[in-house]
Amino acid sequence: MKQASCGAEQCAADGRKPGCAAASCAACAKADEDGFAQVPSAVFRRPERTELRGPERPGRELRGGGFSPPLQAVAHKLFVMSGKGGVGKSSVAVNVAAALALAGYRTGIVDADLHGPSVAGLLGSRPGAVGVDEASGKLLPAEFMPNLHFISMAALLQDRDRAVIWRGPKKSAAVLRFIKGVEWGALDYLIVDSPPGTGDEHLTVLKAVPDILAVMVTTPQEISLADVRRALSFLKTAGGKILGLTENMSGLSCPHCGGDIRLFKKGGGRLLAEEYGIPFLGEIPLDPAAVLSADLGLPLAAADGDGAAKRAFAALAAEVDARCRAGAAVDFAARRQ
Repeated sequence: MKQASCGAEQCAADGRKPGCAAASCAACAKADEDGFAQVPSAVFRRPERTELRGPERPGRELRGGGFSPPLQAVAHKLFVMSGKGGVGKSSVAVNVAAALALAGYRTGIVDADLHGPSVAGLLGSRPGAVGVDEASGKLLPAEFMPNLHFISMAALLQDRDRAVIWRGPKKSAAVLRFIKGVEWGALDYLIVDSPPGTGDEHLTVLKAVPDILAVMVTTPQEISLADVRRALSFLKTAGGKILGLTENMSGLSCPHCGGDIRLFKKGGGRLLAEEYGIPFLGEIPLDPAAVLSADLGLPLAAADGDGAAKRAFAALAAEVDARCRAGAAVDFAARRQ
C-alpha cells in the first residue's frame, strides 16, 4: 500500500488527516482505534490496492456485471434473532442459508455479530477472504459456493483471536457497511445473523432494512424462552415484523438407532409460538454430526449423508421459503397492542 505523505508527528497532532491511508503509521492507527483493538480498514474506507486471497478469489464473478442499488435487488430479507447467545442461532442461519442455496436460490449472509462472529468459521473461510471492488469501493463478499456468499468480521481480520472492542457508533457503522456497502448483486435471500441481545446492531438492522422479517431461534428451556419473550417485546417496540419461531436443540437424535431422546426437554418453542400467536417453523434436533460439521466448516445442510438434523434444516428452509413467497409475515407490533 502506498504510504501517505503525512508524518507520524503531524498525524499525532492532527489525529488522522482526511485521506491518510498509512496503514503502517502507528500514530494514525492509534487515532483510528481510539485506544481499542485493531480496526479492519476495509470496513470503513476503500484501500488504495485490493488483494484478494485464496485460490477461488471470493466474489470475482460479481465483478463483471452491473449492480442494482443496495438491497433493492434482494427479494427476501431475514433477521435471525434469539435474544441470547448459546442457542445455535448462527448454526440455524448458516444451515438455512446453505439449504436455500442448494435449492437454487441466490443467498447472502451478513454476520452482524462483530464481537463473536461465527459465520466465517461455520463456512470454513480463511482470514482475509473478503475483497474490495476497485470501481465502486464496495466490499466483495466471500464465497462458500457459487450462489452463497457472506460477509463477516472474522473474514476481514487477519488475526481471528484479536478482540474487536468497539463502542456503539462504530458498531453501527460496521453493520451498515456490511448491509449496504457490499456488492451483493441480485439475491433471492439475504440472511442477517444477529448478535445476542437487543442493542445497537439490532436497531441498526431494523432501521436500515425496514422490510426485514425476524426468524426467532430458541431452545426448549425456560431460560431461553424468557429471552425470546424479551426479543419479541423489542420487535413490538421497534416496529419489526416476524416470520416465525423455530426450536433448536429439540431433543437428541440417537446416532445408533435414530430415536428421539428428550435430553433438554422439548416443545417449549411451539408453546411459546402458540402463546404469542406467531407461526412455528419447526424443530431442529441435536445431532452429533452437526458438531463435526461445524468444526470442519461445512454446514450440515450441505454435507454428505442423511440425518435427522439435516432433514430438519431442509424442512425449515422450505417452510421459510414458502412463507416468504406467500407474504405470510406477522406484523407483530400491530397484533400485540
